[in-house]
Amino acid sequence: MTSEGIVRLGDLAAGPVRRKWIPDEAVRAALAARLGVRALPALEAELEVRSWMDGCEVSGRFRARVTQVCGVTLEPFDQPANGDIELRLVPEGSPNLPEDPAAGEVEISLESPDPPEPLEGDAVDLHALVEEHLALEIDPFPRRPDAVFDWAPEAREDSPFAALRALKPPNT
Repeated sequence: MTSEGIVRLGDLAAGPVRRKWIPDEAVRAALAARLGVRALPALEAELEVRSWMDGCEVSGRFRARVTQVCGVTLEPFDQPANGDIELRLVPEGSPNLPEDPAAGEVEISLESPDPPEPLEGDAVDLHALVEEHLALEIDPFPRRPDAVFDWAPEAREDSPFAALRALKPPNT
């Protein structure tokens, strides 16, 4: 990972940090291999990192095109994988981390934002965040939009004597 994808919490003292990431073909090929897709012809991400409490808030958007193999026709095809990133990170041991779920009852509200996640160290790897969010957008059961599954079972005679007839030599 290059240093352009790393943002340290200390860098945010001067204000928000904006980064645009358009990986080259070699990086996209390595990402495709890690994500289990045939290819990653396009990927572009725009992120902003701002100070939040004793950590940071990451927001932005990514746009990608992935090549997968259709589960019906077994032919490769491209499909979009786009998404938003809205994430809060705080250092481990921060009082702003949510309580440990094993410690007791956890209250979840669908209207409130997600609780912050722990940040290992003092740096955010934006490329890893994009990869993680992209992985969640990839269809695990890809199917071409025009793929049709038209299988019909063989017409069989279901009787106790059908197996015996199959053993009988022809022309007798």
